[in-house]
Amino acid sequence: MNKVFLIGRLTKDPELRYTSNNTAAASFSIAVNRNFTNQNGEREADFINIVVWRKQAENVKQYLTKGSQVAIDGRIQTRTYDAQDGSKRYVTEVVADNVQFLDTRSSSTPNASSSMSSVNNNPSPYDFATSSETPTTDVSSDPFADFGSSIEISDDELPF
Repeated sequence: MNKVFLIGRLTKDPELRYTSNNTAAASFSIAVNRNFTNQNGEREADFINIVVWRKQAENVKQYLTKGSQVAIDGRIQTRTYDAQDGSKRYVTEVVADNVQFLDTRSSSTPNASSSMSSVNNNPSPYDFATSSETPTTDVSSDPFADFGSSIEISDDELPF
């Protein structure tokens, strides 16, 4: 089984290209923090190359910028190619099946005026945080004032 799940931040803006048959491909890299510190007490990160195809690639280019936080699920792929100097180059990258946008709209790119929060059209669980219409509770008044002075409960009424 070849399955990868990553959460990280883009290290630069995505690059969008099209193949000869007009298929979109976006490439970018993300920085993924390690769960431990080095001998100097500093936290290190791994920089992982990501490739995404078709409509997802176009959405990634449109809505993500350097610093955007994303969750990736996909697979590791290795490939080789011949460089211009004649040497053989090896590339290991993650081919993303799904790219989930984890940033709120207010911290994402200004051209992201659409309500889309992920390339698979699932709403982000963080969208509610930026809404000015989020209902709140006034904690300055006692919410139990209309219930009387006390509530009598006997031990027989308790479920435990």
